[in-house]
Amino acid sequence: MTENENEVLVRAEGLYKVFGRRTHDAVEKLRAGTPRDGLDGVTAAVIDASFEVRRGEIFVVMGLSGSGKSTLIRMINGLHEATAGSLTIRDKDITKISDKELREIRRNHMSMVFQHFALLPHRTVVDNVAYPLELQGVAQSQRVAKANEILDLVGLTGWGEKLPSELSGGMQQRVGIARALAADTDILLMDEAFSALDPLIRREMQEQLVELQEKLHKTIIFITHDLNEAMFLGDRIAVMRDGRIVQIGTPEDILTDPANDYVEQFVQDVDRARVLTASNVMEKPVAVVSSTAGPRTALKTMRDAYSSAAYVIDRERTLLGTIEDRDALKLVRKGERSIMGVIKKDATTVNADDVLMDLFVPAVESKLAVAVTDENEKLVGVIPRVTLLAALGPGPGSTEEITLPLQPVPSTVVDQVLADSEDGQPFEARTVDSKEAF
Repeated sequence: MTENENEVLVRAEGLYKVFGRRTHDAVEKLRAGTPRDGLDGVTAAVIDASFEVRRGEIFVVMGLSGSGKSTLIRMINGLHEATAGSLTIRDKDITKISDKELREIRRNHMSMVFQHFALLPHRTVVDNVAYPLELQGVAQSQRVAKANEILDLVGLTGWGEKLPSELSGGMQQRVGIARALAADTDILLMDEAFSALDPLIRREMQEQLVELQEKLHKTIIFITHDLNEAMFLGDRIAVMRDGRIVQIGTPEDILTDPANDYVEQFVQDVDRARVLTASNVMEKPVAVVSSTAGPRTALKTMRDAYSSAAYVIDRERTLLGTIEDRDALKLVRKGERSIMGVIKKDATTVNADDVLMDLFVPAVESKLAVAVTDENEKLVGVIPRVTLLAALGPGPGSTEEITLPLQPVPSTVVDQVLADSEDGQPFEARTVDSKEAF
């Protein structure tokens, strides 16, 4: 994201596109509540669409065939004129500007990546990439240099002199993306850009787009019929059905709080492991002690949490490591008042934005619930194995049951304090020094 990340580059308000005769009458009927299939002689492709796309975000429009998503993107690039409503691109309502102004916006502010590549077959790869710069009047030496720079960026170094026919489908689509990037426009429109590719190549292209976005911070409007693709790519997603936008939200919003039954049916089959992150499912840490606490406080914390170990944090909640009940018990027996000497630097940690599919190995390896830390290594939550499994279960409203393995309560030796303590007092009756308090 850039410093202007809250700037709105694309805004649609009450947007309609109706094909046929007496289209404005049809719009009035739609506004009055007439259903889409109740109109005679016209086709309502987009109905009352309103949304905003901010600078630097990937805004995905998702829907099945006939939902209106392709018509919507053609309205954004000016190929279809709106029947009603407004569509603002960089503060200019393109429903009210001249053809010349529209061409200027297309040339300097919007680029398009097509589903079937749309490369010029008799031009080399580098000439294809440089073509938008040629239209902008850039000198040949400059545009070739820029094109080669972009080819390096998309992983096509050394392929500049080849013809498109000599490249694989995935490589051709990389050329299409490179051509769009070479124009250096603010807005990148991608209409089913990866749907013609084989699944493995498609996934590779999705990952590369995310990597490119981290470097370039383009404003991308991405059209797809694939919910998993939408969930993987989108900062926000607009779900369309029968010409209407039925929900706009983050992937997590749509997955965990679908607006209606239609959206809910979609999310039941989504690959949750690639969408939900650690921050979406983490819980408040319980087995946690402060580095200033004494061993008795550490033992009490572990006993209350039914755990044989605990995480240790400093006053700023930076994760220092773990302490085990046996080590804390030894300190009690020795009369020690600090736990610093037995802290182990073996904490299994994940980042808050790690997706769930990356958490399985850490969850298996960790003797505690996996620790979730932020960019400053502060402990922000934990993920027990049972929580991780439950998060990957059936979606909202599903009647399917998920069977989880029972997690045994970890063995603990805290109760040995009752028998082994020097004064024989029950642990609960001890007076804990204020310096030990968490």
